Amino acid sequence: MTRLDQSNRTDFGRSTAVVRNRWLSFRVDIRSILVCIPLILAALAVAVASLATGDYDVSVPQVLQAFAGDAPGLAQTIVMEWRLPRVLAALVFGAALGMSGGIFQSMTRNPLGSPDIIGFNTGAYTGALIVMLTIGGGYLGIAAGALVGGILTALAVYLLAYRRGSQGFRLIIVGIGISAMLAAFNHWLILQAELEAALAAAVWGAGSLNGITWEQAAPAAVVVAVVGLGTLAAARRMQLLEMGDDAARALGVRAEPTRLLLLVLGVALTAAVTAVAGPIAFVALAAPQLARRLTRSAGITLVPSAVMGAFLLAASDLAAQRLFAPIQLPVGVVTVCIGGIYLVWLLAREARKS
Repeated sequence: MTRLDQSNRTDFGRSTAVVRNRWLSFRVDIRSILVCIPLILAALAVAVASLATGDYDVSVPQVLQAFAGDAPGLAQTIVMEWRLPRVLAALVFGAALGMSGGIFQSMTRNPLGSPDIIGFNTGAYTGALIVMLTIGGGYLGIAAGALVGGILTALAVYLLAYRRGSQGFRLIIVGIGISAMLAAFNHWLILQAELEAALAAAVWGAGSLNGITWEQAAPAAVVVAVVGLGTLAAARRMQLLEMGDDAARALGVRAEPTRLLLLVLGVALTAAVTAVAGPIAFVALAAPQLARRLTRSAGITLVPSAVMGAFLLAASDLAAQRLFAPIQLPVGVVTVCIGGIYLVWLLAREARKS
C-alpha cells in the first residue's frame, strides 16, 4: 500500500513529501507538483482546443462524446481518426524533447546544452535523411536511421570532447562544430537528390506534425514511453552527477558509464521524435529551463521538463494550424520563432551576469 508522508525529519530547504510502499521509496517536491498540475491542465486545454477547432468545428461536448464512442459519425471520425493522432503526437513528442533537453543540460551543467544546439538533433536528421533518400521505407527504417545517426554523432562529440573525463563547455563547443558540418552535409544530400525526394525531405526537415496518423503516432508513443521510464529510473544518478564526478563516485555512482547511459537515452528520445516529425528545434532547449525557473529548483528535474515540453509543443502546433489558416505551417517554424526569442533573452541574461 502506497503511503504519502510529509517529511519533517530533514530540512531540504523546500517542502517535500515521501512516497513509500513495498517496492519504492522516493521524495517528492511539493512545489514541483503545484507547478506540474496547472501545466498539465493547460496542455489538456490546448489539446481539447486542437481537437475541437479546424475546417470542421466540433463542440467540446462532442469531443468528450467521441472519447466515449457516442459522438455523431462524422464528428467521431474527425476527432478520433484525424485530429487525435496529431494532438497525441504533440503532447508525447514535446514531453520527449523536454526530457531529452533536461538530460543534456544536466550532463553539461549548461542551459545551452540541449540536443538541438550540440548537434545530436542534426545527427538524427542526417541518419533519417540518408535512409529516406537511399532506401526509402516507413517509420521503423527512418527511426533506425535517426537513432543510429544520433548515437554516432553523440559518440563522435563525446570522444572528441573527452580529456580525462567529459566537461560540459567542451562538449557544447565540439557539438556546435559537428552540428555545423552535419547541417552542410544535409544540404548537400538534399541538393543531390531527385526533385520529388528533395522536396519531401526539405518539408520534413522543417519539423512538422501535419498529416500524422495512428500508424506513425502509436509506435512512436510506445518507444517514447519505454525510453522515458528508463530515463526516470536513471534520474537519481543524473542528479548525483550534477554535484561533480568526485562526489558522485563517493556516493557509489560510476560517472562515465552513467553519462554514456544517459547520453544514449537522451539521443533515443530525440531520435524517436525526429523519425516521425523531423527535427523540431528549441523545445528541448527552453522547456527544462522554464520548468526550473517555475519550480525554483537548484538543478534540472525531468518530470516538470517533460510537462513543460508537452505544453510548449501542443501550444506551438495549435498556433501553427490557426495563425495563417487555412495554410498550416510546420510546427518547427513556430518553435524556432519562440525559441529564438528565448535564446536571445537567455544570452542577454548570461551576458549581464558575466
